[in-house]
Amino acid sequence: HISQEIDLRGYTAEEAIMEVDRYLDDAFLAGLGEVSIIHGKGTGVLRTSIQQHLKSNPYVSSFRLGKYGEG
Repeated sequence: HISQEIDLRGYTAEEAIMEVDRYLDDAFLAGLGEVSIIHGKGTGVLRTSIQQHLKSNPYVSSFRLGKYGEG
């Protein structure tokens, strides 16, 4: 069983990217069609790094920022 979300708050950008890759591999193998990546607000470095990485990930067809109330 794999969760539909991963929480990366508190990770460095490098750590987060490694975790996202591992998580997306597992999510793909589990057949999940949609997942959530929680990165928090902070300085925005983690958000920016993850977004840049998702643009080139073969498992990702699209992504968006969370809406108000999504955490």
